[in-house]
Amino acid sequence: MLNVSNLHVHYGAIHALKGVSFNLEEGEIVALIGSNGAGKSTLLKTISGLLEATEGEVSYQDEIISGQPAQDIVSKGVIHIPEGRKIFPKMTVVENLEMGAFLLRDRRLVAERMEAMFERFPVLRDRKKQLGGTLSGGEQQMLTMARGLMTNPKLMLLDEPSMGLAPVLVEKVFDIIEEINEQGTSILLVEQNAQMALSIADRAYVLETGRITLSGDALDLMENPLVIEAYLGG
Repeated sequence: MLNVSNLHVHYGAIHALKGVSFNLEEGEIVALIGSNGAGKSTLLKTISGLLEATEGEVSYQDEIISGQPAQDIVSKGVIHIPEGRKIFPKMTVVENLEMGAFLLRDRRLVAERMEAMFERFPVLRDRKKQLGGTLSGGEQQMLTMARGLMTNPKLMLLDEPSMGLAPVLVEKVFDIIEEINEQGTSILLVEQNAQMALSIADRAYVLETGRITLSGDALDLMENPLVIEAYLGG
């Protein structure tokens, strides 16, 4: 479904990604773990068209999408849920969800999708006229995920969905990620909470200073001494 081949990305003189290659098959949850500055967010931004690679390519469903505008990649069914949520703080919950459906021209379909989001995230129904910036951190995370789901994506790129959330909310967010996957959306998950990420993923990759250094079955990596020492508090 998604294939990243020999990807290099630079920020000026900084070589952020150094020949990254990996794949994700349809229906999978693939976790990408690593420390701050490893290049995880850069990788997601390059896949979704927000950054341009200096070398290598990204293909999605056998089509090369490297270099395509971000909006074209969204139209193919790839949604990027950014780090830090990035909701529209001065728009209401409903308006934020409508922004997520900007590619849809059928207003009845938009209304149906919005109702589906309220069914999945009941707290958003209770807050639908509230400004996004007045929501709690957990509610904002629900909103940004719901906004991304408005186009019924085939692939979701999730960047640090648990950041800044209380432990009980972290568990809820990961339960929702699993539900989204079970309903047919493949997921590439970037997450510093390696324990939680590996517990729900099928496979995982470890990214260190712009290079993938380990890969394999998520449960196997959870038992890898190097991963335990570096990322699981061992």
